[in-house]
Amino acid sequence: MSSEDPQVSDVSHMPEPAAPAAVAAKPVVLQGPKAFTLALAVIVADQISKFWILGSVFPAACQPFVPTPAYYTPCSVPVFGPLNLSMVWNQGVSFGLFRGEADWVRWVLVAFSLGVAVALGVWARRIERPLLGAAVGLIMGGAIGNLIDRARLGAVADFLDLQALYFPWVFNIADSAITVGVLLLLLDSVRRDVKP
Repeated sequence: MSSEDPQVSDVSHMPEPAAPAAVAAKPVVLQGPKAFTLALAVIVADQISKFWILGSVFPAACQPFVPTPAYYTPCSVPVFGPLNLSMVWNQGVSFGLFRGEADWVRWVLVAFSLGVAVALGVWARRIERPLLGAAVGLIMGGAIGNLIDRARLGAVADFLDLQALYFPWVFNIADSAITVGVLLLLLDSVRRDVKP
């Protein structure tokens, strides 16, 4: 039988095995909506806590009490253990850094905070990693919370006091959100750099 015989040809060529089905790619879930929701939650919690502190706690505990930086009256209220509520007007950035009392400094910080919030908002719309989305949402919410104080009151109202634990700064919920957000940002960066 010749090698050109069609029967021999059919036998010598086995059919190719079927290619394995391609693994379906995970759908990309953008974290923007979650980041914006978290930012909004931080802003609301921060502003409600400041409204309560300035409107109820300090006026009841400190006489006289005028809730503006221009007529600042120091006040401290023990809560429990090492936690006190202490009224401090912060005219700098978070935790009182880069303090400046001139009115132009206030508006520079307002503009800077607004720029940071807008940049983070643009970035948040493209984020795919949940941890990074949470970090950006916390930082964005904290920046806007403190921005509202600077624009409305002339300085940021800080009141959470843990100086009994040797923590030297008085801070607020917005400052806490910014700090936790920065830590999550660093953690996300480290997790990306670690090779599996």
